[in-house]
Amino acid sequence: MAMRRMRAKRRRAIYSDVWPIDEKAGATPPGWPGWPDGKRFAFVLTHDVEGTRGLNRVENLMKQESELGFRSSFNFVPEGEYRVSAELRQALDNAGFEVGIHGLEHDGKLYSSKSNFAGKAAQIRDYLREWKATGFRSPLMQHKLEWLHLLGVEYDESTFDTDPFEPQPDGAGTIFPFWVPGPNGSGYVELPYTLPQDFTLYSVLREPNIDIWKRKLDWVAERGGMALLNTHPDYMCFDGNQKGRDEFPASFYTEFLRYAKETYEGQYWPALPREVSSFYRKGVAPPLRNSRKKICMVAHSGYESDNRIRRYAEALVKRGDHVDVIALAEGNASIGSDVISGVTLFRVQRRDHNETGKWSYFRQLARFFISSSIFLTSRHHKLRYDVIHVHNIPDFLVYTAWYPKLTGSKIILDIHDIVPELFASKFPTDVDTSYVRWLKRIEKSSAAFSDHVIISNHLWKEKLLKRSVSKNKCSVFINHVDPAIFYRRKRTRTDGKFIIIFPGSFQWHQGLDIAVHAFGILNLPNAEFHLYGGAGGNLGDELKQLVSRLGLDRRVKFFDGLSLDRIAEVIANADLGVVPKRADSFGNEAYSTKIMEFMSQGVPVFASRTKIESFYFNDSVVHFFKSGDPKSMAEAMRQVIDNKELRDSLIAAGYEYAERNSWDVKKNEYLDLIDLLTFEKFDEHVSRVSDSIKSLPD
Repeated sequence: MAMRRMRAKRRRAIYSDVWPIDEKAGATPPGWPGWPDGKRFAFVLTHDVEGTRGLNRVENLMKQESELGFRSSFNFVPEGEYRVSAELRQALDNAGFEVGIHGLEHDGKLYSSKSNFAGKAAQIRDYLREWKATGFRSPLMQHKLEWLHLLGVEYDESTFDTDPFEPQPDGAGTIFPFWVPGPNGSGYVELPYTLPQDFTLYSVLREPNIDIWKRKLDWVAERGGMALLNTHPDYMCFDGNQKGRDEFPASFYTEFLRYAKETYEGQYWPALPREVSSFYRKGVAPPLRNSRKKICMVAHSGYESDNRIRRYAEALVKRGDHVDVIALAEGNASIGSDVISGVTLFRVQRRDHNETGKWSYFRQLARFFISSSIFLTSRHHKLRYDVIHVHNIPDFLVYTAWYPKLTGSKIILDIHDIVPELFASKFPTDVDTSYVRWLKRIEKSSAAFSDHVIISNHLWKEKLLKRSVSKNKCSVFINHVDPAIFYRRKRTRTDGKFIIIFPGSFQWHQGLDIAVHAFGILNLPNAEFHLYGGAGGNLGDELKQLVSRLGLDRRVKFFDGLSLDRIAEVIANADLGVVPKRADSFGNEAYSTKIMEFMSQGVPVFASRTKIESFYFNDSVVHFFKSGDPKSMAEAMRQVIDNKELRDSLIAAGYEYAERNSWDVKKNEYLDLIDLLTFEKFDEHVSRVSDSIKSLPD
């Protein structure tokens, strides 16, 4: 106890910003319907009975609560140092109280292995049926929520909003109930305790009064959450005699109940855990149920300008998950943390745009790998992420998640670009050179390390299935447009000019030099060609020199890269979007996000006829030209500019295509993937252990 108190003293200082109150935990979940009868908050009382001493005090505690007008739930250990009589369970039920299961034994070994858990789960299910109980709480607040589906409970109470003093201190970060989804639409309600436990306050921290309970209750009430308290009759001293070293006066508890009743009379819903669970199941439709998974994304890119990463992260946040992103600082952004639309962004390194050589680029990647690995390891030690979603480039960035993987987190490798072909194009070389073969081996090992691989288009999926990825652990998510960012915006520009736009990186495979030549051939005095971006490109200076040689300085303009929100506004004010990729390069199979972004803003698109564009689009939605041919491109531009009927047709078809393939339509597939990955499967051997346990003699 002395050692535990010393540890708690240190941790109290370290975590003073999140205990006893974590402000982020007070956020109302999306779609939250409010409490029954318009009550301000829920008030839920639970007790864990650990030993015989606590069992002998149950009736006394039940009597005191009844006199004050409260009911509570008692969680018993079925095979601990005591046995719970049927008479006691019946007495609790008759008085309107609830009985729950508190593990099987109180030894902290429930989650020691899958086979051990499966065997004990079968026994716990038997007790649940015998006791007619619907809820569960693990001893010592241990939790592997993905395993608990095996119990078949309606709710669990093994988590907390914030409690750095627990052996497993990763908090759920919410003061509201949340849903833990299982397979085929199954799942259970998770009820985190939100008021500090009595043992922590009075036995460990030796608080002299109930001030912390009162302060936390006031905060939960203000935010309309669930004030769920867990106490232990084992440590309550009722008779006024000299209390034991681990006991505290039971009067603290009754004083707190009186405070809650007198301060908030008529404002709270005094509910049992099973009532909260039932309310949640009936009152929150399945599509609106807030999950509370913890996901971290790692990307060697700027989060603000990466549509692919942002739509994943914000979709998870909108359903109630906790999402962190470890990324680069770009533009004027500073190193450090920020919160963007509910996503916590950690910028751990500034991007160096000196990417003219493969080894200088590799040094940047290696530096980010080291810094993000250290940061992720430290962060995971505190939070215990459920999923680490790593975005290439490079593929080997998945190995930053070595420590989370050791502790059971699931790892996703998201292949935005296939690296061997990209590098052969970015730093011109033969695709069969030794370092390209080396990149292919890294790709294969990175895919093997991952639990799932996401690929950004179907052509690359077929290629990667042949050389790196097994069929049963990969899926395709193209760069769908997120309507939350690329919603239809009104045009605000009134200068009368005709603006052709390209937003993206200045890479050789993008064919921007071809586009500049074509624009020069077009020779429209009122037209301007605007290029946004260049981040990560190595052709910016060459393009500017080309523009000068052609005498197009006043008509071809270069701009810095912008955040997604700002680039959407810029696109909405353009007249024509161009995608001039080379078909004889990496760009032949690299899907262009820009096309659907143009479509979403009512901007007609003309693009080179590459293999990937021909796979996803036809002539009704994109006006094609021959790749690599400036004259063909100039002719295609003129056709779109001169033919208003063609422009209107492309705009209408583009709107329809973008809506049909928007992220709103596809995001549930990604959320289902996250849920499926985090649902723990028990193999055939473990299932036999679980089933056969019933046949063992008593």
